[in-house]
Amino acid sequence: MIEATNLHRSYRIGPKSIEVLHGVDLHLKKGESVFLCGPSGAGKTTLLYTLAGLEKPQQGSVVIAGTDLYALGGRKQAAFRNRHVGYIFQNYLLLPELTALENVMVPGAIGGVDSRERGLQALERVGLAQRAEHLPAELSGGEQQRVAIARAISGKPSVLFADEPTGNLDTRNSEEVMGLLLDLARENETTLVVVTHNPALSQRGDRTLWMCDGKLEERLPGGAVI
Repeated sequence: MIEATNLHRSYRIGPKSIEVLHGVDLHLKKGESVFLCGPSGAGKTTLLYTLAGLEKPQQGSVVIAGTDLYALGGRKQAAFRNRHVGYIFQNYLLLPELTALENVMVPGAIGGVDSRERGLQALERVGLAQRAEHLPAELSGGEQQRVAIARAISGKPSVLFADEPTGNLDTRNSEEVMGLLLDLARENETTLVVVTHNPALSQRGDRTLWMCDGKLEERLPGGAVI
């Protein structure tokens, strides 16, 4: 489902160039759930952005479902992401002036499918159909994250990326949100890639990848490196 090859990405801070991705290779199968771990600043979010088509690598390629993402022009790439990629941000990024339902409907509206029914179905799947007409400020943190998940899954994407989806939640909500993501991935055979700092949550997927010094290692439960 995802084939990333020789990804390089660096940033310039003053006179220094900091290489965040140093020749990263990654191959994920359809329906696979993978957790990406590592210390702060290791490049996990940069890798997620690069895989999702949100940040172009300086070198390397990302192929999703047979399509070379960065070989597409701007509009075609945006249209491809809209159809095939869902992204969940740590800070929810809900539009405050829109209701929960309207927020969920945004990707569909951008893609030309302004479907209220589809939005309601996504909210129902995350247990928030009764909060459809509430603004984000009227929802708890856990509820806002569920709205963000509903928005990401509303178009039934092939790949779902989640950047610290439980980072702002308490233990109970973290367990519920992570369980929901894994259930959704299994139900729809969606490839799921999650960035997390929580070692307990990271053991719930099919694989755990560790990012360090711009490279990836695969680790077995207990921390052994493959």
